[in-house]
Amino acid sequence: MAPGDIVPGDIVPGGTTPDGMTPEDTARLAGETMWASDAATKALGMELLAVTPGRAVLAMVVRPDMVNGHKLAHGGFIFTLADSAFAYACNSHGITTVAALCSITYLKPAHEGDRLVAEARAITEGGRSGLTDVTVRVGDTVVAEFRGYSRSLGNSFLPVQEGG
Repeated sequence: MAPGDIVPGDIVPGGTTPDGMTPEDTARLAGETMWASDAATKALGMELLAVTPGRAVLAMVVRPDMVNGHKLAHGGFIFTLADSAFAYACNSHGITTVAALCSITYLKPAHEGDRLVAEARAITEGGRSGLTDVTVRVGDTVVAEFRGYSRSLGNSFLPVQEGG
């Protein structure tokens, strides 16, 4: 890709992508495309609730096999939910983007049967690097805050649109 090349997800005058899709259409297609082959996220029973440009919301119920020896939700499962929301938000522009560094702060415990909701929102996007924050809640209670740094690989993963 040469400087100045337009790729899927770029905005052109009029608020659409070169293929005529709005950023919201691109985000929706990106989410659907990723979800179709996201075996790990599905295996954990996660639900994809929303994908919009730079944002994503996923949910997961803490199952009996997700609690630790203290009968609390294992932090690794909370991290995985946050990481999945991070991935969907980072990739919402249709360009393959991967994690470079992630961290999480656990603020309150979650328990078996709790429905965790992770909301990811891009803080900075541009060039090849991004910063995304994810808040994980049970109801109105924040149980964890996740921060992810991403790196774009520069190629589109969206299916080729025929007949545009």
